[in-house]
Amino acid sequence: MAIGKGALPEFVPVPGVKIGVASAGIKVAGRKDLVVFEFAEGATTAGVFTQNQFCAAPVTVAKNHLAQCSPRYLLINTGNANAGTGAQGIDDALACCAQVAATANVAKAAVLPFSTGVIGQPLPVDKLLFAIPACIENLTDNQWASAAEGIMTTDTRPKGATRKVVINGQVLSLSGISKGAGMICPNMATMLAFVATDAKISAQALDGMLSRAATQSFNRITVDGDTSTNDACIFTATGKTGNELVAGTSAFAEFERVFTELMLELAQAIVKDAEGVTKFVEVTVAQSNSSETALKVAYAIGHSPLVKTALFASDPNWGRILAVVGRAGIDDLQIDKTNIYLGDVCIVSGGAVSPDYTEERGQQAMLGDSLVIRIELGLGEISESIWTTDLSHDYVTINAEYRT
Repeated sequence: MAIGKGALPEFVPVPGVKIGVASAGIKVAGRKDLVVFEFAEGATTAGVFTQNQFCAAPVTVAKNHLAQCSPRYLLINTGNANAGTGAQGIDDALACCAQVAATANVAKAAVLPFSTGVIGQPLPVDKLLFAIPACIENLTDNQWASAAEGIMTTDTRPKGATRKVVINGQVLSLSGISKGAGMICPNMATMLAFVATDAKISAQALDGMLSRAATQSFNRITVDGDTSTNDACIFTATGKTGNELVAGTSAFAEFERVFTELMLELAQAIVKDAEGVTKFVEVTVAQSNSSETALKVAYAIGHSPLVKTALFASDPNWGRILAVVGRAGIDDLQIDKTNIYLGDVCIVSGGAVSPDYTEERGQQAMLGDSLVIRIELGLGEISESIWTTDLSHDYVTINAEYRT
């Protein structure tokens, strides 16, 4: 079950962006499973993609097309990942791009394809080719919510975030959607995210902003430690409102702060809707001598099946956390300076059980659906956080039955 209410916001339309949604019948007849984004001419776009070396065919095509020109259209299908499909998968992705291009009268390279769903099955390309014209015909500026539904797979609810921000007297809009519930450990350098703004930002500045924001958001979440073949995050600036935001200015920095906040909301929404989730967990590693060390410890905890199953049971089995810290590969770990907290309850102080700790206090700290695990290493002043989940019976059931 998902954590929290998770209702979609009232999306702010983004000038220069139109969205079309249709049903191609890829996996379930009548279900929204095809989404098209249209961007106004002159828009700039940045993208970050999976680092999985078995990247899906649409990822290969999207990266190639993005290197050639700024896209006018994004095409997203759910129900089939078009991954592990070889040369035919590339041909199928290109055929879908060609259909969008022919329907919209743009170059094929101006279309970026994205797919999500089961890996290793041929893309039902004929169904997509048939549905694409209908998807483009119903383009409007108010279909963010429908698009959020149209990119779902094992998600139990659609995910989105929106902002209006005033910068230097300019009212700027930001809206975005994301999907993902399992195979979540993005390393972007099965999750997808699409964000757009009407701000005017150069392609180079946009690329840097997206890279930094992804590092602090989608690259800080993990459900099961598996990086999808299809991960992608796209950020488009249509330039329809106000003067250009220039890198290095206070206005640019303020906009980036708001954008990063929105990206983190979209990323955390994925964790809160993870497959079988019953707990949303922040793991913070503080007093580290480097970000690398802090993240190494944080991810070791976030990926540990023993820790995650204890979280599911609301069992304050702090020995499991202690053991993970010890095997995380920190050469200069100082045990006598290490402290561990569950919420505000200190369970380990100076490398040993805290004198004030009781099982009752530990149990109480774990009863809610949200929890902070805090590790203090006593090595420095650097702190890093990731967000993860517990590991439940339902997670196993969902993935055991995924293809049946």
